[in-house]
Amino acid sequence: MVIDGFNQKELESLIEELSTYGGSDGRGITRLLFDDNWIGAQNWLKDMFVQKGLDAYYDDVGNLYGRLEGYDTESVIMTGSHVDTVVSGGKLDGQYGIIAGMMAIEYLKNQYGTPKKTLEVVSMAEEEGSRFPFTFWGSKNIVGTVREEEMTEIFDENGIGFKEALYKTGFGFNKKVDDKEIEAFIELHVEQGGVLEIEKNSIGVVHHIVGQKRYIVTVDGEANHAGTTPMGYRRDSLHGAARMICEIMNKAIEYGDPLVATTGKLDLVPNTSNVVPGKAVFTLDIRHIDKHIMNEYIEKVMSLMKEISEEMNLGLDVEKYMNGDPVPMDENLVEVIRNQCEEKGMNYRMMHSGAGHDAQIMALKVPTALIFVPSHKGISHNPEEYTDLRDLVEGVKILIETLYNLAY
Repeated sequence: MVIDGFNQKELESLIEELSTYGGSDGRGITRLLFDDNWIGAQNWLKDMFVQKGLDAYYDDVGNLYGRLEGYDTESVIMTGSHVDTVVSGGKLDGQYGIIAGMMAIEYLKNQYGTPKKTLEVVSMAEEEGSRFPFTFWGSKNIVGTVREEEMTEIFDENGIGFKEALYKTGFGFNKKVDDKEIEAFIELHVEQGGVLEIEKNSIGVVHHIVGQKRYIVTVDGEANHAGTTPMGYRRDSLHGAARMICEIMNKAIEYGDPLVATTGKLDLVPNTSNVVPGKAVFTLDIRHIDKHIMNEYIEKVMSLMKEISEEMNLGLDVEKYMNGDPVPMDENLVEVIRNQCEEKGMNYRMMHSGAGHDAQIMALKVPTALIFVPSHKGISHNPEEYTDLRDLVEGVKILIETLYNLAY
């Protein structure tokens, strides 16, 4: 296929126009689930879907679809991403994949007419968890893993309940099971990391999304006077925590890529300059594409932390609060996309995703693939998020090629 006549200026202008919903000069985009900006964005997209010749409709929970019906009306090839943002987010995270999917399907419709299999672009209601402490509302409902009872005690920072906000917008919980069969889901997304730009690649073909395990580690010592407590008599929780963190990082470096370990938050009690810290609490985020290697690493660092706590006469408590296994992308779809890149001479690389995406939820029930385009300096979740228009266009082109291969 030769992709002629693709309107890259329209791609740019549509991204800018959608960014006005929740956009604020210099402060990025804040578009949170069920707020006015979210409603405005979804309704704008619905109008755009119709303008592009697609049948537009919402499901019960707020996901929006644009449908190009094929000769097979029950087998669906789906693309899309999420419409919500983080607070003060960028112009590409999520919404680029929606606009790209809409434009890809419009292009195929105009060039090739009715597909063999039905094509749909989805604007998923929510992925980020920025308003309510619940993530992937959109994709979890598509694959049927949300239970109404788990949403009852979920509130935003203003005390508004999830169910209250849901019903206020006119949506609710799934009342029926959709009888369509999603044969494939393809998500196009900005990388949100710096690998593609550093390696000078325009396309990333993702083979795995990393597993994530997160912990809160509490080290208990004894608060005491900084001047009168000799070093040998101290039970310094920060000293112990610092030794643990160093061992954790050194062991991660020893294991090498793609394992990563991060301590992003450290709290001290009493947290004052002239008192030996009596308690240190730090977070630990560990990610890898192989759960067996990740678990082996975790077992080793837990043992190291225990040894340090016993040696220094410190208390140690480790609480796991996130436990997500790695998710492989569908091998057949990955091969389809890779072959398209090879045939078209696209500058691509095989890679994993170090961040979570709707694709990892969809992959639980649906053959799924994830395509990346570069992020300048790896910046995302930030008003400075940027991808060169040429790379954005390359992403849409490989999406067009992939959808054509699967649906036509």
